[in-house]
Amino acid sequence: MSEAPDTALKVLHLDEHLAVIDKPAGLLVHRTALDAHEERFALQMLRDQLGRPVWPAHRLDKGTSGLLVFALDADTASQLGQAFEQGEPRKRYLALVRGWPEDAGTIDHPLARDPERPSQGQVLLEASTDYRCLARVAWPFSVDGRFPESRYALIEAAPHSGRRHQIRRHFKHIAHPLVGDATHGKGAHNRAVAGFLGLQRLWLHAWTLELRHPQTGERLMLQAPPGPEWADMLQRGDWCWLAPVERVRDALNPRC
Repeated sequence: MSEAPDTALKVLHLDEHLAVIDKPAGLLVHRTALDAHEERFALQMLRDQLGRPVWPAHRLDKGTSGLLVFALDADTASQLGQAFEQGEPRKRYLALVRGWPEDAGTIDHPLARDPERPSQGQVLLEASTDYRCLARVAWPFSVDGRFPESRYALIEAAPHSGRRHQIRRHFKHIAHPLVGDATHGKGAHNRAVAGFLGLQRLWLHAWTLELRHPQTGERLMLQAPPGPEWADMLQRGDWCWLAPVERVRDALNPRC
């Protein structure tokens, strides 16, 4: 897993009411008993960096990088919380998945509230995720010994609801789990890709966010460019890009 940085957080947007950071992979949003040994958290780091209280408006998993929104006052926190709960902000993620999914589709599959517990006995909540395949590759290593190559794809995912681990669970449901996902993925593929790339991480990045400012009503169009490891990954192998991808390729800056 990528290490969380000791340096200041990268702030992408800051005004009187809210702040948006580019969260690095490996950094928890706030304290949790699930990672009791961790000593650094985005909430405390941003609070100390800005010198004022902050409230996280939503969650990102520890291994996920990218856009994370904080409120700077209680009223904004309440309004942002309601907006995210109702699925109003439009979010798009980048992910590396096992196999070659269809060019595009919608995963409409209800999810239990708590992914850490068996689904049986839990109320299932509606959840849907749109996706499109941006690029495909076959890397020159075998995972199961049956084939000389292993297939992977770069995906853009847009969840319409905010269930916990939604993208990770939805792609597991269609048999294309995210690479680096220790909970919902495939360990053999995680290890093989980590060895091939020389990096172990959850390949999921919160890339863009369209959000109505809760106080001014302004539409904020926010973007967190993927880290350099994404461009490095896309330089490995002969990627087949699906059109239109100019905007994505410019952001990731792969070597073509």
